[in-house]
Amino acid sequence: MAGWWMIKLQLSMTETQEKIDSKTPNPVIPQLIVGLGNPGPKYDRTRHNVGFEIVDVLAQRWQISLSEQKKFQGILGEGISSGRQKIRLLKPQTYMNNSGQSIRAVVDWYKLLPESVLVIYDDMDLPIGKLRMRLSGSAGGHNGMKSTIAHLGTQAFPRLRIGIGSAREGERDRDTVSHVLGKFSPSERAIIAEVIQLAADAVELSLRQGVEKAMSLYNNRSIPES
Repeated sequence: MAGWWMIKLQLSMTETQEKIDSKTPNPVIPQLIVGLGNPGPKYDRTRHNVGFEIVDVLAQRWQISLSEQKKFQGILGEGISSGRQKIRLLKPQTYMNNSGQSIRAVVDWYKLLPESVLVIYDDMDLPIGKLRMRLSGSAGGHNGMKSTIAHLGTQAFPRLRIGIGSAREGERDRDTVSHVLGKFSPSERAIIAEVIQLAADAVELSLRQGVEKAMSLYNNRSIPES
């Protein structure tokens, strides 16, 4: 008799756990990391290219070789992350406004879901020293993200925004362009160098434990001005 009640108890516990598991969403684990930017030496290390810089750091950490792939209109690398996950790194070479073309080509080729694509890009709405990771959202006026959303057909993919500070108040649109295409001052570059490493840490955590976990640990962190 005792054995029967033990079996019933075990079955009940199993059913309860299955109900809990069914209500617990699976963590979002990126399979493709995209850094947005513009190709060519002219734009190297500009504010708009911070996404490229973070992808380069990740490639160095994981010893992934990056090379130009014309069929993807981008620079691509495949390898294993420090957490032993298979990962792909992409730097679109279509210029910022057409970034989505390259991303869509990779997504279609590898049959990836949009939610598995983590896009890293600069954001004037965040001060230098700040970063923000989200599971979805609008383009927020960023042309590279507008193109990405248009080509993926959804806003439901994770992104990591890197603060580059805003142009001075009262400046015209062309001055805003000069701001994002300009280079960081020496003091800003010192902060950005630390932010890039922090962003790479956040990406690595998202691969091990999911984007949600990385959001909870890194969205409130920042690099203060010295």
